[in-house]
Amino acid sequence: MIRFGEILRLVWINIMENKVKMMLTSLGIIVGAATIVLVIAVGRGGQAEVADQFKNLNAGAIDVSVGDGIDMDAMFAAGGMPGGMGGMPPGGMSGGMPNMGGGTRGGTGGMSGGMPSGMGGTSSRRSNSARPGSTRLDMEDVEDIKTFVSGVEEVTILQSADTTVFGGVLEEEMEATVVGVLDNYDTVSNLTALYGRFIEAEDNETNAYVAVIGYSLAAEIFEYAAYAYGDYLTIDSKNYEIVGVLDTMGSVSSGISPDTAVYIPYNTAEKYVFGGQESPKITAIASSVGNVEQAMTDIEAILTENYPTASFDVTDAGSAMEAATSSADTLASLLLAVATIVFAVGGIGIMNVLFVTVQERTGEIGILKAIGFSRNAILLEFLLEAALISVIGGVLGVLLSFALIPVLEWTGTRMENSVWGWVLALLFAVVTGTVFGFYPAWKASRLNPIEALNQE
Repeated sequence: MIRFGEILRLVWINIMENKVKMMLTSLGIIVGAATIVLVIAVGRGGQAEVADQFKNLNAGAIDVSVGDGIDMDAMFAAGGMPGGMGGMPPGGMSGGMPNMGGGTRGGTGGMSGGMPSGMGGTSSRRSNSARPGSTRLDMEDVEDIKTFVSGVEEVTILQSADTTVFGGVLEEEMEATVVGVLDNYDTVSNLTALYGRFIEAEDNETNAYVAVIGYSLAAEIFEYAAYAYGDYLTIDSKNYEIVGVLDTMGSVSSGISPDTAVYIPYNTAEKYVFGGQESPKITAIASSVGNVEQAMTDIEAILTENYPTASFDVTDAGSAMEAATSSADTLASLLLAVATIVFAVGGIGIMNVLFVTVQERTGEIGILKAIGFSRNAILLEFLLEAALISVIGGVLGVLLSFALIPVLEWTGTRMENSVWGWVLALLFAVVTGTVFGFYPAWKASRLNPIEALNQE
């Protein structure tokens, strides 16, 4: 009986005697294995990037901004164009929402869901809301949401835009994102001050020239983030004292990255930086994730009552995280499909080479059968040969991926290498070699020894 060790030794001798052919045969497997490792690294990197971007994003965060369009149906229901908007139709809103009464706050009527009777006719502040771009959210809307939406525990308002800043080691002005915020914005967005403090209520009350700067921006402007604290930053030609430097963060609600932003008091930004030209946004935090959907509906209903002809974009952080994660997963799946195709091509290469090998080694096969090798032994020999070529190709592919990952990271692609990627690449390699090598091996085992010797 032929021992397994003898078969394995014979396989190794055949591979070593045909090193060039073995390398060319395994080339497809090498590329496939490297591709698998890189694909998984890119996929995990994308997921990690999403996690980092949203690591400080409260799952119950709800972002509200004025939409681009005009609700024409609401405009005509409210009484036509400005000057004829007398309020919402009597009876309020259906579908389980609070009855908004006869209009917005400032007149008569009531809101059966708990809104005070002072929210009747449309106020003069909202009389221009039919004009595109004229609707601006403000502190009164923040108070309305706090008062009438029971499913939220914190509400804040902010406005942001890119403007020029100068200071530190900069030789010329640069553009940075400047955000006007209230004192509760750090709580809403889970911001943490590494040095100093965040914006306080008194800063807004006095229109103070103070700023809190993101870590990355502080390091860029002042060379080291710690140097920024206590120094001054010129924003739109006015000097602001830096009272705080934020710790390294990711994205937060409203899509702002604290690492590269400057925060100043909301009233200061409104009066001295933006001048009423930027559209404020509101961020609310639902008391629980289960309350998000209802809170979004209630917020939109109240704002629609306040601005009958305006449209609003109300989005939640959970949907944003889910969409970003889904995109990263889709990309990883597509790349994995590409890697599978590469492996299939490599497997076909192995099969073709083994077919040629069988033809070249018919004499050897005849001799092996003549000295007692069974069909199963011949089948096992060629299968082991295909599997070993695949394993060698898989190992070389994994090693190749180690060299390629730093190159891809240098281009800005985030990579997260993992043992799982290496194991999967080797597993794919072995399976590919075994599957595509089976038929040539089976053909070799079925050769008639007499015919094989005669061909030799």
